[in-house]
Amino acid sequence: MRYTPNVYLLIHKEGISILIKLFLGLTIICLAIFYWIPSIYTGSLVVSSVLFLLVLQFFRNPNRQIITPNDKNIFAPADGKVVVIEEAIESEYFKDKRLQVSIFMSPLNVHVNRNPISGIVNYIKHHEGKYLVAWHPKSSSENERTTVVIENEGAEVLLRQIAGAVAKRIVNYLEEGEQVIQGKDMGFIKFGSRVDLFLPIGTKINVEIGDKVKGNRTVIATL
Repeated sequence: MRYTPNVYLLIHKEGISILIKLFLGLTIICLAIFYWIPSIYTGSLVVSSVLFLLVLQFFRNPNRQIITPNDKNIFAPADGKVVVIEEAIESEYFKDKRLQVSIFMSPLNVHVNRNPISGIVNYIKHHEGKYLVAWHPKSSSENERTTVVIENEGAEVLLRQIAGAVAKRIVNYLEEGEQVIQGKDMGFIKFGSRVDLFLPIGTKINVEIGDKVKGNRTVIATL
């Protein structure tokens, strides 16, 4: 595993350089306005502060430890809204019918992605692609995406990080063959996106379309 985040940090590692550059850029702009157009300085300061705070909240990294780990429980890998629950053909890895659960993450959600179960990473692959809106039916197969398959006691769970129309960088920290722990950080998607889970047929689904879920808090399904 290439990166083990500090769970006590309030801001995720992926946002630190962006926030520093944004702060410096906005400071320079505000100083230039102060000297050249002082009449709009107050307004520019307010706009800059709001913009910085919006980006700051996007990269927040709440410390959420799973209270009771359970290999049969599939925890939400991300914060967001459940937009798909259906049987679907997963054509990349399983090549058969699976239960698909999709979570849409708005720019206001926490964008840390977490391991839904413990186990061995059997497969990981990043795909370049389009940037359709994340709720588009074809985004799962045509957008930029990273697919991860984790196996635990013979059961395999596929998780797919999908970039949206705004999100254009997927980060994944896992490696094939690695042993991962349920609830630990596995990646990050910047600025709005979606995560798909493909589960074995017969898995008990514990959420409904429209439900709002939280990573490491909501049990999406039970094997």
